[in-house]
Amino acid sequence: MDLNSASSVVLQVLTQATSQDTAVLKPAEEQLKQWETQPGFYSVLLNIFTNHTLDINVRWLAVLYFKHGIDRYWRRVAPHALSEEEKSTLRAGLITNFNEPINQIATQIAVLIAKVARLDCPRQWPELIPTLVESVKVQDDLRQHRALLTFYHVTKTLASKRLAADRKLFYDLASGIYNFACSLWNHHTDTFLQQVSSGNESAVLSSLERTLLSLKVLRKLTVNGFVEPHKNMEVMGFLHGIFERLKQFLECSRSIGTDNACRDRLEKTVILFTKVLLDFLDQHPISFTPLIQRSLEFSVSYVFTEVGEGVTFERFIVQCMNLIKMIVKNYAYKPSKNFEDSSPETIEAHKIKMAFFTYPTLTEICRRLVSHYFLLTEEELTMWEEDPEGFTVEETGGDSWKYSLRPCTEVLFIDIFHEYNQILTPVLLEMMQTLQGPTNVEDMNALLIKDAVYNAVGLAAFELFDSVDFDQWFKNQLLPELQVSHNRYKPLRRRVIWLIGQWISVKFKSDLRPMLYEAICNLLQDQDLVVRIETATTLKLTVDDFEFRTDQFLPYLETMFTLLFQLLQQVTECDTKMHVLHVLSCVIERVNVQIRPYVGCLVQYLPLLWKQSEEHNMLRCAILTTLIHLVQGLGADSKNLYPFLLPVIQLSTDVSQPPHVYLLEDGLELWLVTLENSPCVTPELLRIFQNMSPLLELPSSCLANELSSENLRTCFKIINGYIFLSSTEFLQTYAVGLCQSFCELLPEITTEGQVQVLKVVENALKVNPVLGPQMFQPILPYVFRGVIEGERYPVVMSIYLAVMGRVLLQNTSFFSSLLNKMSHEFNQEMDQLLGNVIEMWVDRVDNITQPERKKLSALALLSLLPSDNRITSKGP
Repeated sequence: MDLNSASSVVLQVLTQATSQDTAVLKPAEEQLKQWETQPGFYSVLLNIFTNHTLDINVRWLAVLYFKHGIDRYWRRVAPHALSEEEKSTLRAGLITNFNEPINQIATQIAVLIAKVARLDCPRQWPELIPTLVESVKVQDDLRQHRALLTFYHVTKTLASKRLAADRKLFYDLASGIYNFACSLWNHHTDTFLQQVSSGNESAVLSSLERTLLSLKVLRKLTVNGFVEPHKNMEVMGFLHGIFERLKQFLECSRSIGTDNACRDRLEKTVILFTKVLLDFLDQHPISFTPLIQRSLEFSVSYVFTEVGEGVTFERFIVQCMNLIKMIVKNYAYKPSKNFEDSSPETIEAHKIKMAFFTYPTLTEICRRLVSHYFLLTEEELTMWEEDPEGFTVEETGGDSWKYSLRPCTEVLFIDIFHEYNQILTPVLLEMMQTLQGPTNVEDMNALLIKDAVYNAVGLAAFELFDSVDFDQWFKNQLLPELQVSHNRYKPLRRRVIWLIGQWISVKFKSDLRPMLYEAICNLLQDQDLVVRIETATTLKLTVDDFEFRTDQFLPYLETMFTLLFQLLQQVTECDTKMHVLHVLSCVIERVNVQIRPYVGCLVQYLPLLWKQSEEHNMLRCAILTTLIHLVQGLGADSKNLYPFLLPVIQLSTDVSQPPHVYLLEDGLELWLVTLENSPCVTPELLRIFQNMSPLLELPSSCLANELSSENLRTCFKIINGYIFLSSTEFLQTYAVGLCQSFCELLPEITTEGQVQVLKVVENALKVNPVLGPQMFQPILPYVFRGVIEGERYPVVMSIYLAVMGRVLLQNTSFFSSLLNKMSHEFNQEMDQLLGNVIEMWVDRVDNITQPERKKLSALALLSLLPSDNRITSKGP
C-alpha cells in the first residue's frame, strides 16, 4: 500500500466508519477489514492518529485498528504477519513524539506501545526504555506526562510476563532503572508537596498525576522486578519510606477540599501506597519481615487510635485492615508445631508479631472493632428505614470484604480472635457481662452497643464454644429479648435471631428447638421487613443443621410455610426473592412428602413469578431449585404441575434459547426428578425429549468438552428414565436420532463417556429385547469390534460383553445376522470369527465385576452349546 496515495483513501474510509448511518458504516468496516493484511496499512494508520489536526473520532478509530492489528499480525508466526521492515518503521514512529493532546487517545497509544513491547522489548526494540527514560526528564509538561504514562503501561505489561526467560529480562530491566524510577518518584512527590499549599489547583493536580504514574511504575518494579528484594537497599529504602510519605499525603488531605479532582487523585495515591505494601507482602512475605513492625504500628495507629481522626477515609481504613489481616494470617510467619523445625526467617517474623500484639494492644483493637466499627451507622439505619431489602443485600455482601468497611472489620475480628483467642475471649466475655438484662428502648446508643457485642459473639461462636453456656443464655437472655416488640428494639431482634443462627450448628440443645421454632413463627410476623428476612435466614440454617428433627418441626410447618410464602410475595427485589425461595426450598427438601398439604399457594404463585422474572435468570434458577424439591415432595402428584412444569423444562434445556446458559444445569435436574416421580410418560413429557439431541451434539458449547461432566451424566440418566418408563413409545419415536448422536460421539469421547452411552444401549436391550437391537443396530458393530480387538479398559470391556450377552440371549437371530455381517468385515468364516469372540470372552470374563453381568455372560456362553456350529459342537 503506497503511503502517499493511500492516506487520503484510508482517511476517507475511517471517516465513513465513524458514521451513525449503517448504510455508510458497514461498507467502510468491510473495506478496513480487507486492508488489515495489506502491507503499509498500519503505517498509514500511524500517520493518521499522530496527525493532531484530524477529527478526534477518526484518530481514535485509527488507534483502535492499529491496536487490534498488533494482536493479530505482529507476531512472526501469525498469518499475514507484518514484515520486519514495516515493524521497524512503526516502532520508530511510535516513540518519536510524546505530545498527544487528547487523554483517551494518549492512553490507547501507551497501551499499544506496551503491546509491541511485550513482543519485541528488549531484543528487537532495545531503544524503547532509554527513549522513555530520557523523555520523562523533559521540562515540557505534556511530553513528560505522556512519556510517563507510556513508561507505566510498558512496565506493567513486561511485569505480567511469566516465562522464566521473560522474568529474567524483567529482573535485569528493574535492576537497571530502579534507581532512576525512585529518583523520578521522589522528584514528583516533593514537587506536589511543595505546591499543595500554593492554592493552584491546576498545578497541584498536574504534579499529583505525575506522582501517581511514577508510583505505579515503582509498584510494578518493586513487586515483580526482584527475586530477593530484601537484599536490595534501594528497594527496602523505598518501602521503608512509604510510611513517612503516607503520613505527608494524609496530612495534605486537611488542606484539600472534599469534592474536587485533587481530592480524588490524592486518595487514589494514598490507596496505591497501601497496594504496594499489600502486593509486596503477598509476593515476598519473607522479604517483608523487616516491614512487619512498621506496618502494624502505622496501620493500628491510624485505624484504632485518634491519630487517624480527620485524615483517614473508608477505603484507606479497609486497606490498613487488610494489611493487618494478611500479617496475622500469613503462613510464612507461623512456626511449625515443633518450633525448632521452623526456618530462622519464620521465627523472626513470629517474634515481631508476638512483640507487637501485646495484651493492651489486642484489647484495644478488639474493643475498638466492636464498639466503633461494628456499630450501625446513621447511613445504615437510614437505609434500613428507606430501603430494607437493599439493607439486607448490603449486609450479606459475600466476597466484598476486601473493598467494603463493615465486612472487612468483621473478617479482621474473626482472624485476630482466632489467632489470639486465649487473650481476647475474657475481653469479649466481660463485654457480654456488662450487657445482661433488657436495654432501655429509649437509649439508642445502648441498643447499638449491644447489637455490636452480639455481632462479635456470633462471629466468634466457634472460638467461644467452651466459654459460653449458650443454652442458658438463649433461655434467660436472648429469648426474652426476641419478645420485646417495640419498634426501636428491632435492631436487637434482628441481631439476636442472627446470633442464634450462628450458634445453631455450634452449640444448641435439640430440646430447645421447639422454643426457637415458636420464636421464629412470631418473628416471621414482625412488623419490620429486615427482621423477617433475617429470621428466614436463621430458619434455613436451622433446617440445614445436622441435628434437625422433622418430628419437632412439623407442628410449626404450616405456620412457617404460610408466613414464608407471604414474605416471598411481599419482597420486590430479585436478590431477596431468591433468598426466600432458597429458604422455602430447604424446608421442602427436609420435610419431603410432609409438605404436600401446604404447597397449594406456592404452586399457584410460581407461574406468575416465573413470568415476572423473564429478565432475571438467577431468580429463575432459584425457581427451578424450588421446583426440584417441590416435585420430590409431591411425588406422583407432581403430574398436576405439568402444565407449568414442562414448558419450564422445555425453555431451560433448549440450547437455541439464550437463557439456557444460566438455566441448563438446574433445568436438567428438574427434568430428571420429574421423570423419576412420574407414574407414566405423557405425550407432552415425551415431546420435550426433542431438546436432547442438540444437547448431545453440542457438548463443547453446552455441557463442556468432557462427557464425564455432571450435566451429561444427568442427560444419560434422563435417557435411561425414558427407556424404563416407556421403552416402546420412546424408542419408536427417538431411537434413530439418539443412535445417530451416539455413533458420532463414541469415537470422540472419554472412556467414562463411552460407558454412559453403552449403558443406555444395555438398558434398551434389557427392557425391550425386540426393539432394542433393531433401534441400536448401528452401534452393535462398534461393540463387536471392541470385543474382537480386546478393549484394554476393563470397565468398557465389561459393558461390551454385557451388550453382546443381551443380544445373544434375547435375540439369537439378530446375533446371527450381526455375526454374518462382521465376518465379511473381518474377512473370516463365521465359525472362525465366533471362535475368536468366545476365546476373547472367556479370557476377559474376569473384567466383569457385577454379579448380574457375570451371570449374563455365563448364560450367553452356555446358550451357544446346543448350536450346530463347528466351534461348540466339536469334541475336546
